[in-house]
Amino acid sequence: MQESQRGENQTGPVVCGRFDDMGRKDADRTFRLGIMGGTFDPVHIGHLTCAEQVRDAFGLDGVVFMPAGDPWMKKGKGVTGAELRYDMVRLAVADNPYFDASRLEIDRAGETYTVDTLRVLRAHYPENVELYFISGADAVFNILKWRDSDEIGKLARLVVVTRPGYILNDARRRYMRTHASILHMSSIEVTALSISSTDLREKVKEGRSIRYLVPQPVAEYIQYHGLYTGVS
Repeated sequence: MQESQRGENQTGPVVCGRFDDMGRKDADRTFRLGIMGGTFDPVHIGHLTCAEQVRDAFGLDGVVFMPAGDPWMKKGKGVTGAELRYDMVRLAVADNPYFDASRLEIDRAGETYTVDTLRVLRAHYPENVELYFISGADAVFNILKWRDSDEIGKLARLVVVTRPGYILNDARRRYMRTHASILHMSSIEVTALSISSTDLREKVKEGRSIRYLVPQPVAEYIQYHGLYTGVS
């Protein structure tokens, strides 16, 4: 069994409190852990719905939401502070026993790369824990541009999420066929929720309601901290 990769002064969980010891007390059983990364600026109902449908479809024992610390793809785009985004995710998943929030990426110094996170997770968990990395279809088609992308399929199964009505062109269909085995890729269509974090930030800026688009504790947190309005 592989041991956790903790620093000398680290006393908290490596991944998250709820699932840190997954697989260690029942070595004869196989566990499945979903990993859902993202900026989550802010986290919204679409993220939660997607994670729950993937959990149900693939029989996952849990899903870890992992806010990016310093996302390299969003350099210069004014991303909200990592602690604030982590707090919102923590509030959003608190009432679901199958979900938890992780500080892994926001506590790691430097830019955030998926392959680095998966390496840490694979080193932390025993072999009877299978990792399922959940990603939207649009992001997956850029995966070959990601750092050490050829290693991702060796570390985790890639779950590609699409929505009803999402049409793959011929080039993308060929991509899926060609890379399905290399990236250990599966796909699932989930209920369409036309919500984006960008639109939510714009609504808040304009003073419009985001009720029922984000969990109520998240909406209250945004209001309390004056997020997306320029008020701090």
